[in-house]
Amino acid sequence: MAATMAAASPVVGLGTSALSSPNKLNLTSGFLRPPMTARNPLRLLVKASVDKFTCFERDWLRRDLNVIGFGLIGWLAPSSIPAINGNSLTGLFFSSIGEELSHFPTGPALTSQFWLWMVCWHLGLFLTLTFGQIGFKGRAEDYF
Repeated sequence: MAATMAAASPVVGLGTSALSSPNKLNLTSGFLRPPMTARNPLRLLVKASVDKFTCFERDWLRRDLNVIGFGLIGWLAPSSIPAINGNSLTGLFFSSIGEELSHFPTGPALTSQFWLWMVCWHLGLFLTLTFGQIGFKGRAEDYF
């Protein structure tokens, strides 16, 4: 039954090739450009080079241990200044770690001061490392 329906299909395009026009009208003019296909500039670049093209450098992080070392020292020094009621941020953070480890199987409560000191200390560390990376690499590559 399916074979008979496909052979005698009243819908144009399902079983016949009635959609293609035998006499195609081709208009040309001096004012119109010839049709062009769109080209991908990245594909042309790949064909021109021997290596594979990537959008990012292979070593995009450009890891340098100097930045990690100087950044850690650069954060430990100011965070160790006793500025919070005679205590330093590093001292408060490390002492809260000791207090929470005293009742080890149980984790810290949500109202514990540990979370405040942990977030503040790590936020400062990551900001120092980020700005250190920007400054160190910017200076090395003559951005400033």
